[in-house]
Amino acid sequence: MADQHPTAQRPIDAHGIIGDMRSAALVDDQGSIDFFCWPEFDSPSIFCSLLDSPAAGIFELAPVLADARRQQIYLPDSNVLQTRWLGTEAVVEVTDLLTIDDDPEQLPLLIRRVRVVSGQATLRLHCAPRLDYGRAATGARQEGDSVCFEAPGQPGLRLLGDQPLYLERDSARAEFVLQQGQGAEFILGGVDDLRVRHGDSELHLTRTLKFWRDWIGQSNYRGRWREMVNRSALALKLLTSRRHGAILAAATFGLPESPGGERNWDYRYTWVRDASFTVYAFMRLGFVEEANAYMGWLRGRVSDCHGQPMKLNILYGIDGRQELPETELGHLSGHGGAQPVRIGNQAYDQVQLDIFGELLDAVYLVNKYGEAISHEGWKHTVQVVDQVCDSWQSKDVGIWEMRGEQHHFLHSRLMCWVAVDRAIRLASKRSLPAPFARWDQTRQAIYDDIWSRFWNQEHGHFVQHIGSTALDGSMLLMPLVRFVSAKDPRWLATLDAIEKSLVRDGMVYRYRNDDSQIDGLAGTEGAFAACSFWYVECLARAGRLEQAHLEFEQLLRYANPLGLYAEEFDSHGRHLGNTPQALTHLALISAASFLDRRLSGDKLSLIHISEPTRPLYI
Repeated sequence: MADQHPTAQRPIDAHGIIGDMRSAALVDDQGSIDFFCWPEFDSPSIFCSLLDSPAAGIFELAPVLADARRQQIYLPDSNVLQTRWLGTEAVVEVTDLLTIDDDPEQLPLLIRRVRVVSGQATLRLHCAPRLDYGRAATGARQEGDSVCFEAPGQPGLRLLGDQPLYLERDSARAEFVLQQGQGAEFILGGVDDLRVRHGDSELHLTRTLKFWRDWIGQSNYRGRWREMVNRSALALKLLTSRRHGAILAAATFGLPESPGGERNWDYRYTWVRDASFTVYAFMRLGFVEEANAYMGWLRGRVSDCHGQPMKLNILYGIDGRQELPETELGHLSGHGGAQPVRIGNQAYDQVQLDIFGELLDAVYLVNKYGEAISHEGWKHTVQVVDQVCDSWQSKDVGIWEMRGEQHHFLHSRLMCWVAVDRAIRLASKRSLPAPFARWDQTRQAIYDDIWSRFWNQEHGHFVQHIGSTALDGSMLLMPLVRFVSAKDPRWLATLDAIEKSLVRDGMVYRYRNDDSQIDGLAGTEGAFAACSFWYVECLARAGRLEQAHLEFEQLLRYANPLGLYAEEFDSHGRHLGNTPQALTHLALISAASFLDRRLSGDKLSLIHISEPTRPLYI
């Protein structure tokens, strides 16, 4: 098999994703599953060749067609992926899915179906799980017409197929010939999962397609970029946890933000910031249930079982665990040699004051269009806002989780203002008790502080942090959170400065500080995809519609062939960082929605918000 499949790692953007909202797998355009954590999003990987070689685990299923052109598509309105080979002798398709069942507690079940559309083809299968990130000595044994994979202390797996399987070096292999119209299927699941059996794959496919199509059919977006917006929404839904209500930042770990560099993080967790932003995207499209589920999960993070308040962390495990210590997987060579490969994320113990703003804006929006806040929920909100009033003048590491020195960051100050502002508005609308005088005084103090201490008169723009003259991509949120008018002269001057310093062909960098100590890491990173879409929305809000439209169309071309985005772009527009990135896709949804309305001459919000100051992104 090895001689039929190159051992070189595939590019990040050569992958589609399948998932069941409990776990997710990446499938490359050569028919290999080379990343899959099982049974949870943040469980140890069973296939991890994307970060090393096939020795770290891989599941290959492909025809022997040397001259074939390869394509990947999603079955319409779903997260069911199809990889196609178009060759002289045959046309072959492999359909991959993680099944959606009524019971969210079911272990993930992977189904791979192959069919010869035209001609005749020889198919080869190689399934080699390597448990515990490839650290465990994984053994394989034949049991009837299935193969079981086990390692001490790890959950076991069973592979079943309707073609004969044989063992080779603790892997399952198969080679078979199919004629036109013939197909085969393979199922991988828990070693004791009764669903790993013959004859049910068609039913699983039908149910899974129905789930995704029924869900996306509820979207209220009808604009000109419907296909891209729906794909982004489906990617965001795939990153939600059916069991817990949490929302992941991305499905992967260890994919580099800089080729060959050390910026290789684990994003399989729930950041309060990213998840709160995702709530805005769901609400914008009319998906209230997901927003309510996330707020239910969040209630468990801000109070204990007795209703007593707890410290709000930056990020959590999907199940709510608070400590996520970093570990380096030294046995993995990394994607493109980028090391170290990290799991866990030490940012959980950082101070990032901006999360209060994202949280309170989400609370405000869900309360308005989802479930009304409870008495206990409001008590916790008051405690959070009081904490903001006490701490807004403190230093922190900022939105980008700098691992250098702490500073007074503009974005952190801005989002503290958002936190207090949204709390005041929520209390006023619901006639809730609140220390209005203190809150309003704090809101005004933060407002004055930003205008007086973060505006650099000499350079004529806002600055990243006090004492700096640098720009920052997070400044693009200033008009989006309604802190400043999108046409304010000072903001337009800042937007022009960002365009000159941070923008390259529509791709926006988070920052370009020459001093590497600003983030405590060596080397540079790529352009940040979410900032790029924020930039488009800022242009549109400033009335620069033609420029915004062109930049947006260019950014759409930087998606992979399936319409997915990772965290960043390299200088050629190729993908860097973990994928798919929730922050990127929600920023795309926001930019597409606003730009479409402006181009259509419709100034009304898609969810008909009529108040002067609107929630973030609305």
